[in-house]
Amino acid sequence: MSSKAPGESTLRAMGRALLHRNYRLFFFGQGISLIGTWLTRVATSWLVYRLTDSALMLGLVSFAGQIPTFLLAPFGGVLVDRWNRHRMLVVTQVLAMVQSALLAFFSLTHTITVAHVLALSAFQGLINAFDTPARQAFVVEMVEDRADLANAIALNSSMVNAARLLGPSVAGVLIAAVGEGTCFLIDAISYLGVIASLLMMRLRPAAPAAARSRILADLGEGFRYVASFAPIRALLLLLALVSLAGVPYTVLMPLFAARVLGGGPHSLGLLMGASGIGAVAGALLLASRRSVLGLGRMLVIAGALFGAGLVAFSFSRWLPVSIALMAVVGGGMMVQMAASNTLLQTLVDEDKRGRVMSFYTMAFFGMAPFGSLAAGWLGARLGAPMTVRLGGFVTLVGVAVFLRKLPALRRAARPIYVRLGILPEIASGLGQTTNKQ
Repeated sequence: MSSKAPGESTLRAMGRALLHRNYRLFFFGQGISLIGTWLTRVATSWLVYRLTDSALMLGLVSFAGQIPTFLLAPFGGVLVDRWNRHRMLVVTQVLAMVQSALLAFFSLTHTITVAHVLALSAFQGLINAFDTPARQAFVVEMVEDRADLANAIALNSSMVNAARLLGPSVAGVLIAAVGEGTCFLIDAISYLGVIASLLMMRLRPAAPAAARSRILADLGEGFRYVASFAPIRALLLLLALVSLAGVPYTVLMPLFAARVLGGGPHSLGLLMGASGIGAVAGALLLASRRSVLGLGRMLVIAGALFGAGLVAFSFSRWLPVSIALMAVVGGGMMVQMAASNTLLQTLVDEDKRGRVMSFYTMAFFGMAPFGSLAAGWLGARLGAPMTVRLGGFVTLVGVAVFLRKLPALRRAARPIYVRLGILPEIASGLGQTTNKQ
């Protein structure tokens, strides 16, 4: 009989990607940096609200920070498939550190204006157009064993959302005590962690790049690949819809905290922190899984919880209930996003990984600016609760359509898993064996 504690094998499974040195370095370095990133996100949102008292301006700033990602991510994906991903990440992290340092300078010298915030948000969006697909595609280089890829993605999601849990809570306290500028400064310093982790990695020499056609030809090839393969196309379309309609609820959180619930920065931190708690719980659930078996169904359940949670949250006028519902919203959103990421990374051909993950970036991050702008516009006219309620209903409709198509998507994905020779129980497609279809 084994002497292991009952939960030991589960804990070992949850952390198996950390056995890879390069991923372990990235995990802890990025963890430090992401806390600072969330400080800046919350501080920027509160700063714009304090300067303008405008829902529309909150949406406009979010739009400015995300539209460059939507427009340029496909080109970034082409370059990710051509260039050294490790070097690209070092450059993008240094540039992101400069962006946060400039925000800190203008804020701490009391010269910051909404124009500064708009310009620097657009600069960060430009950086993300190259950083995000490079980061997603680089995971397979840090985790040599493909069987640990899903675990690495889930752990990365848990790290992102642990920072999301801690960052907003700390930001609420810091904003009230010393102002937004200190949050920006801490964020700039925190980038040193991830830059150091990247420089400490030991990577295999990159294979010589194959001869490439023109950038537009490569871009067209990636688009045709995504459009012609139903499972990848469906995953990206659902993710884009959720990002357009559901995810922009975050833009309106200052209005919920201040107007709907009658609070301030501390209430905003509690709401965002609760969303982070739910997201961490969802990420740990994914990290404990040993295969992608059942991920298609889990994606549907998570998306439904996200949409329903948004609808329920829009009706709440009591802070404790709103906090509880934010945990449901955060968990549903994270699991839906991370499950989509895992399935895409598993299904995609290696030579098109950068381009497919750039479309993932467009779907998840790039659609958000349009949703943010619409949320700001609708929030100014219909009110924040009605805007979030509509987003939740649209999300539920999208999930229902995906559920209807799921059996056909499993059948289309089956040959990919058979060819890859992954675990036998997932060789039949998007998370189900043949006898469970």
